[in-house]
Amino acid sequence: MMLPAELGWSDYWSPIRLSLQVALLASVIATVLGTAVAWCMSRRERFRGKTVLETVFMLPLVLPPTVVGFLLLMLLGRRSWLGQLIERVFHSPVIFSWWAAVIAAVVVAFPLVYRTAVVGFEAVDRDLEDAGRSIGAGEWQVFRHITLPLIAPSLKTAYVLGFARSLGEFGATLMIAGNIPGRTQTVPTAIYVAVDSGHLPSAWAWTIAIVAISFVLLLLTGRRDSRF
Repeated sequence: MMLPAELGWSDYWSPIRLSLQVALLASVIATVLGTAVAWCMSRRERFRGKTVLETVFMLPLVLPPTVVGFLLLMLLGRRSWLGQLIERVFHSPVIFSWWAAVIAAVVVAFPLVYRTAVVGFEAVDRDLEDAGRSIGAGEWQVFRHITLPLIAPSLKTAYVLGFARSLGEFGATLMIAGNIPGRTQTVPTAIYVAVDSGHLPSAWAWTIAIVAISFVLLLLTGRRDSRF
């Protein structure tokens, strides 16, 4: 886990590039899944087991990231039936690949996206949706032309939260994706290795980069929110 004494530009850029790729893809997946699940749950206000199911959805938010990573490792590892199935289909194990980092990021980001989307759906005036149905609009038309515009600010917030959580994910990523430079090493794992090896200039460089990226994202989002 030692760092070389001198790092080139590509060595600094590689974890940043991978972190952005993982965060972008994971936040999109988490937003789509979280929105879909939130829509289904908000439309069925009461059913047996709903509280238990929602508790399961929120578990990754309160569990230690290493526990989440361990569970994913057991679920997707080469000894599990699912891991073996994925390896047979794609001719490559998912563990210790950049896709493992994406999966870890999706799992830890999902609760934030889901909860934010649920709040947005619950705030929608049902009378407006019923008015659309009364003039002959189908469920997809009601969702596209009435519900979606109303929850757009919530979905934007959900995406930003999902992106930020994915960008900063460390524990679960380290458990199932490892820390392979140029392959699975993200900024959080790179910072950890840099600090562990006493290479503080590298740790500072990556820290400044991830803080700057997060700051710009939140700043742009805040400016767009002020337009509403």
